[in-house]
Amino acid sequence: MASVYKSINKSEKDSNDVDPIKKNKQRVLVLSSRGVTYRQRHLLNDLVSMLPHGRKDAKMDTKSKLFYLNEVAELYNCNNILFFEARKRQDLYIWMSKAPNGPCIKLHVQNLHTMEELHFTGNCLKGSRPVLSFDSSFDDQPHMKVIKEMLIHIFGVPKQARKSKPFVDHVLSFTYADGKVWFRNFQISESEPSKPTASTDNTEAAAEKPSKHSKLSQKPLTLATELSLVEIGPRFVMTPIVILEGSFGGPVIYENKEFISPNAVRSELRKKRSLKFNDRAKVQAERAVKRANLKLDTGPEKSELDESVLFA
Repeated sequence: MASVYKSINKSEKDSNDVDPIKKNKQRVLVLSSRGVTYRQRHLLNDLVSMLPHGRKDAKMDTKSKLFYLNEVAELYNCNNILFFEARKRQDLYIWMSKAPNGPCIKLHVQNLHTMEELHFTGNCLKGSRPVLSFDSSFDDQPHMKVIKEMLIHIFGVPKQARKSKPFVDHVLSFTYADGKVWFRNFQISESEPSKPTASTDNTEAAAEKPSKHSKLSQKPLTLATELSLVEIGPRFVMTPIVILEGSFGGPVIYENKEFISPNAVRSELRKKRSLKFNDRAKVQAERAVKRANLKLDTGPEKSELDESVLFA
């Protein structure tokens, strides 16, 4: 009889709840690879403090088998992954993935500045929920819509998050310009004006000639709060590289053809420096041949026991 009673009550509750409230259940797994620098580590800690629905994990040893992160996310009951991949202790890449089915986005991070470096005056409550602000260019192209949705899932704090607080006091700004995503964090500052503003026009005349209806005609003084944005930090720039259909794998949905890897940039700089050295050596060799042809004095003759002759 008890089971029948429970089934009847359950059916009644289901019939009453015609439009159930959909809960935003998002949890983010945040971790990094081996070889991160202190600035990159501080940036990771700043983002973890901004994500009360995040779960920080230990560093990952491998950089080739990133699909293992899906199993780690399943262990911690996380459906989003934010992975910091460090290369050569100077290049930083961010992987944003939707576990376990994807998609996955790889971005190159540049011009990163942590909260300790910036020393901004802005401040916000730890664990408060942010307002996400996106540029209108995020709705122009299909791959930008995917990036916007991924940023919403990772940086948007759910209302029912365990460590979140019921306050909205800062804004996360995402701007797309010059093929890059610019990240900024601002505090919503409320300040009251020093002097109240009267809404009546003839306050002086009413004060000189008071009447019976003067109290009714005048409106109360109003204090309008002034809103302003004060930057908190951190700040960094992300360049989209590739979007994969699966989580750390699968076919390529989008690829940035204009992206040049920092390794290629450094190799070009080394080639330019080597060309300068080769040109200088070539000029010196031509000058030595010219002096020998003109039978000019090239210095004292070197003996057979000279080190340059022995070890030539």
